[in-house]
Amino acid sequence: MNRFFYSLLLYLVLPFVPLKLLWRGIKQAEYRQHWFERFGFYSLAVKKPVIWLHCVSVGETRAAAPLINALLTQYPNHQLLLTHSTPTGRATSEQLFGDKVMRVYLPYDLPFAVKGFLSHFKPALGMLMETELWFNLIAGAKARNMPLLLINARLSEKSARGYRKLSLLVHEGLQKLSAIAAQTEQDAERLTQLGARNISVVGNLKFEVHPPENATAQGQQLRDLFGRNRPVFLAASTREGEESIILDAVTALQIPHLMTIIVPRHPQRFNEVEALLQERHLTYQRRSKLVQTANADTRFILGDSMGELFSYYASADICLVGGSVLPFGGQNLIEAMRMAKPVIIGEHTFNFTEVSERAIAQHAAWRVKSPQELKQAIQTLLDNPQQQFEMGQAGLALCMSSQGATQKTLAIIANYL
Repeated sequence: MNRFFYSLLLYLVLPFVPLKLLWRGIKQAEYRQHWFERFGFYSLAVKKPVIWLHCVSVGETRAAAPLINALLTQYPNHQLLLTHSTPTGRATSEQLFGDKVMRVYLPYDLPFAVKGFLSHFKPALGMLMETELWFNLIAGAKARNMPLLLINARLSEKSARGYRKLSLLVHEGLQKLSAIAAQTEQDAERLTQLGARNISVVGNLKFEVHPPENATAQGQQLRDLFGRNRPVFLAASTREGEESIILDAVTALQIPHLMTIIVPRHPQRFNEVEALLQERHLTYQRRSKLVQTANADTRFILGDSMGELFSYYASADICLVGGSVLPFGGQNLIEAMRMAKPVIIGEHTFNFTEVSERAIAQHAAWRVKSPQELKQAIQTLLDNPQQQFEMGQAGLALCMSSQGATQKTLAIIANYL
């Protein structure tokens, strides 16, 4: 009965879905493509038994990369299907894996769309990542006796409070999952309180990600473009409203020749951030148009390129990881630590609570709670190269000591294949 009303609500909003896709397509044309897939209609040929993994967007796709590569090696008689919800996730999958995997959009959680997806691909095993609970999809998998796992599972206290409002529906969904691989004991406890069973704590797959082999070399090339002798501050994966706060802090600094790189989290916001720089009359250049060394009076670089985040980290002296300055929950700080860079984060990191607290405790990250504190952190770190080095090494050590989630997850998967 709970799922009936859940589905009814989805059907009520269904007429507005094309409008939403068209609206998003104004800023990002890729949203106007592959509509049929979002409603459960597929033309992709299936030639082998399918292992299916859902990676919502860029972060999940990158985090799953070591697991995906391991699955390709260990199960050569299967096809690997990646599903995504965003065009950037799909593009990241194509960039990382090319034609080694199949990729489509996961349909909306409507009964007919879910049926179309499961009937077409007939997965031997399915995996959802992190907090992706789609109740009709879970029920459809259970009805077909298809093992469905929740891997790299995390559940913040904020998300847990939201799920408690749908306790019966969530309890039913969690009970129908075959197994759950949680990141931390805290995640496992919250999931258990909501009704989950068969939970293992395996760690965070994001610690397993290896930077591209050429990331350091490309970072040095970027540094040459930005200015070899200039201090470089990177604001990575910034979200709506955060750029203004960052600009307030940076423009108040007394650091000669400081170069600030701003890389918005979502590509559809590149023009919006450019307009903000223009509005403030700040001298900037777009990364996509920077082919020679930046002009001497350029103070800002708009990072409007895709697939270069590790290289941006390699090029910088210090990094702010966005999504944390305002209450978005924070973006992935592990990538910056993996590149041995000192990390600054804001106070809103509920998506990465455990990682953030460990990074702070081990002096790999510095938390700031105001523009003034951000300004002070940037000034202090750029004035102290030794502190930069020590924080960077602490972050790298944390990453290297926290690996192992991929092998533990593979062991769980092996029980169902």
